[in-house]
Amino acid sequence: MEKLNLTVSINSSSNENLPRRLTFSMFSILILTLLVMLIIATFLWNLLVLVTILRVKTFHRVPHNLVASMAVSDVMVAALVMPLSLVNELSGRRWRFGRVLCDVWISFDVLCCTASIWNVTAIALDRYWSITRHLEYTLKSRKKISTIMIAVTWVLSAVISLSPQFGWGETYTADEENCQVSQEPSYTVFSTFGAFYMPLSVVLFVYWKIYKAAKLRIGSLKRNEVIPMPVVVQVKEASHEPQVAFSARHAGVAFQTDGETWREQKERRAALTVGLLIGVFVLCWIPFFVTELLGPLCSCGVVPPLCKSIFLWLGYSNSFFNPLIYTAFNKSYNSAFRSLFTKQR
Repeated sequence: MEKLNLTVSINSSSNENLPRRLTFSMFSILILTLLVMLIIATFLWNLLVLVTILRVKTFHRVPHNLVASMAVSDVMVAALVMPLSLVNELSGRRWRFGRVLCDVWISFDVLCCTASIWNVTAIALDRYWSITRHLEYTLKSRKKISTIMIAVTWVLSAVISLSPQFGWGETYTADEENCQVSQEPSYTVFSTFGAFYMPLSVVLFVYWKIYKAAKLRIGSLKRNEVIPMPVVVQVKEASHEPQVAFSARHAGVAFQTDGETWREQKERRAALTVGLLIGVFVLCWIPFFVTELLGPLCSCGVVPPLCKSIFLWLGYSNSFFNPLIYTAFNKSYNSAFRSLFTKQR
């Protein structure tokens, strides 16, 4: 508020610049309000998913353990990463909390965002195997594989996030009061490929296979016909008796499946959900990781701070969209949410 009053008093002698500066100030307040709302909504929505999975016994199995892992990573993004990032933005990207808190914040930033991305990849892989190998991909093997994928997700995320703490580049510059992910070129390549480009390649390949498998399965057996060959049976008595003959012809039986079966509808919804998850994930994160990779490696120019901030918060917003997309197309979650709120009343 003091800063806003100072802006008004400075520009009171110049009526030409007053409306523009006031508009900019109000725009900043609007952006701040939206970012605060994004943080709160991301935290509450993912927390609701976690509470629902914990309270509903039917959700204590695959693939809901993968969804729970994704919700944990997204809750941590909202609780541990986004608030300090907002404070850093408000202070003009000048870090005033010292080296220790900077290292902790950057480590959690990379850890949680990487885990969130790999959890999306794990969900896509689980859906791919359940559609294309539903006979071999039994409940027992599915549970074992999903547990392994969750463990790999968090271990890999921890390795990427903690590497700078063991001397692989610097995250804090005391003279410039700057706190950011290590800009060491070798670490940049390692972290961006491990956190984004590798899972991006996996999910794009997986969704292409899911689309082909679902299209093939849904398109097959649309018309099923059973038409036995006509058979004529003749029975004759002895030659001295009047001949009695009769014939029987089996009628053809034909039926057609109008509409989709329950399994086809389930696979179509699953493919749609995974497709939206992947699409939003790509749109949210690709601007940030492209600039993050090219920045330390290319001397063709510096990305403006405003663009960096926009790309970063666009990536953070993926943690809000993840639970929204996954639960919006899942009738089980919708029923569980209604039941949870009804019991609370």
